[in-house]
Amino acid sequence: MTARQLSKIAKRVGFWALIVLIMVYAVFPFYYAVITSFKPSSELFRVELWPSSWHLDNYIQILTEASFLRAILNSIVVAISVVFIALLLGITASYALVRVRFRGRSTVLLVILGVSMFPQVAVLSGLFEVIRGLGLYNNPAGLILSYIIFTLPFTVWVLTTFMKQLPMELEEAAIMDGATPWITITKVFLPLMWPAMATTGLLAFIAAWNEFLFALTFTLTDTQRTVPVAIALLSGGSAHELPWGPIMAASVVVTVPLVVLVIIFQRRIVSGLTAGAVKG
Repeated sequence: MTARQLSKIAKRVGFWALIVLIMVYAVFPFYYAVITSFKPSSELFRVELWPSSWHLDNYIQILTEASFLRAILNSIVVAISVVFIALLLGITASYALVRVRFRGRSTVLLVILGVSMFPQVAVLSGLFEVIRGLGLYNNPAGLILSYIIFTLPFTVWVLTTFMKQLPMELEEAAIMDGATPWITITKVFLPLMWPAMATTGLLAFIAAWNEFLFALTFTLTDTQRTVPVAIALLSGGSAHELPWGPIMAASVVVTVPLVVLVIIFQRRIVSGLTAGAVKG
């Protein structure tokens, strides 16, 4: 075996070793949360990679708790609403920024992207006053409004980049057939933008599903709280008194749907994120 062949084998072994290391680093916390969620309370602090016994008590406890089920429903309503509104506004805004000629288009796009650079805590107090002034405090509509502010810039940016790739001939043919801009968007461009829409929609859903700071600040009662806040409120006194079993079970319940969605849409996510990276 030559030195060149040995070098290739060493590089390949090193590459796969790095992949395995990254996979373990990324997956192990979730794996440990899963096996912990099946442990009884007496074995929670026993470190083991495979539990000696499996119990569903933690899942039964959280799935029979009305406030937690209500929080899941609230999160679903808020996340789906955010995705729908963000995609609707993002598609129309991207069409205007790409197809409509007006002065300052690049500036508008940079301003939209710049909004996402502000951390949540920097705008928390001002946004709280806006939410309270609009009468949306302790209301899912307040969460939807606040989430859209931070998800819309990314949505507009990705959809604008993707729409730039679509040939002008499609729009010109639609105009020749008498199509209005709305018909052009919905009938011509929309079917071609599914990869970018899947990417932005899923990322917006994940952001709204996992958001904690605004949900904690803008909601007050159990009937209006979302899942992250509901999990945080499963607390007791010291660390050893916290109900770690139910907390782990609740975390697994709210994480599994996201994992399933990512697996289903993984190909569209990759094609959507790489939109505009290569131009023919």
